[in-house]
Amino acid sequence: MKVIDKIALVLIIIGAINWGLIALFELDLVALIFGNMTIWSRIVYGLVGLSGLWGIKLLFDD
Repeated sequence: MKVIDKIALVLIIIGAINWGLIALFELDLVALIFGNMTIWSRIVYGLVGLSGLWGIKLLFDD
């Protein structure tokens, strides 16, 4: 597994944990840490989204 694949996987896990916290406790951890829709939180959300797209590639790797 390449380094970029591992980074993408970590970001996908962070995103999944954040969505779980939102569903269970109405707690958006990214917004709590970086602020509600600040540039930093938008960057984190964007990176998680890109990682999700990259994760599609991981499904089809050997």
